[in-house]
Amino acid sequence: MTKPCVIALAACLVFPLIAIPAPAPAQNVVESNTSTRPRDVIFVPTREPIAEAMMRLANVTKDDVVYDLGCGDGALVIAAAKRGARAVGVDIDPDRIKEATEKVRAAGVQDRVTLIRGDIFDPKITIGDATVVTLYLLQSLNEKLAPRLRSELRKGSRIVSHAFSMGDAWPPEKTEQVEGTVVYGWTVQ
Repeated sequence: MTKPCVIALAACLVFPLIAIPAPAPAQNVVESNTSTRPRDVIFVPTREPIAEAMMRLANVTKDDVVYDLGCGDGALVIAAAKRGARAVGVDIDPDRIKEATEKVRAAGVQDRVTLIRGDIFDPKITIGDATVVTLYLLQSLNEKLAPRLRSELRKGSRIVSHAFSMGDAWPPEKTEQVEGTVVYGWTVQ
């Protein structure tokens, strides 16, 4: 056997033993055991400038865990993950979860995002590890969520909402006007 053939044979025997890295992990999609009641709001996408303003107002960093309650197409979890944060999106609509899954993969941030198909009012969906919560719901839903946000989130956690406040009972600490809409910000005391 010639020397090149011996080298080729040796390479065939050795290379199969070398670990080949697995592809990037698939995105985590969790099905909650909640009812399939209808959604509370119609889906309206969050435009990128507003998503960026929300991340800026909440001062999202790589050290944060961002929960988007009512994540829709995933715009806010993508914006958070692009800042290095770990992000969790929750939505009751299976079509929105499917769309968010596709957009998260296309953005290349699937290793930092978990999506949960479930009801944001289900107490089995815990939010206590969030350092930031993002919302784009109606004011009435924000008000309904407010007691849970105040009781489950740690002191110093930040909340930002696109277009809707928490009402008079919990006035925002800061606001920012972006592309004709208001972004509201709170800190859990």
